[in-house]
Amino acid sequence: MKQPPDNLPVYRLLTGPDDDQFCRRVSEALALGYVLYGSPALTFDGKRVIAAQAVVWPDV
Repeated sequence: MKQPPDNLPVYRLLTGPDDDQFCRRVSEALALGYVLYGSPALTFDGKRVIAAQAVVWPDV
């Protein structure tokens, strides 16, 4: 597949609280065929840890 499914962008930055739901979103992107791009980033918003992970489509 040369392009991501469902008209998704080739680069995605997934962000959210560092919890099970965030991990599932990253796992779902990997299952679609995306690959990790760089290291994850973490920050603290005063209440919780926020995570970010970039993923890219490998064929583009």
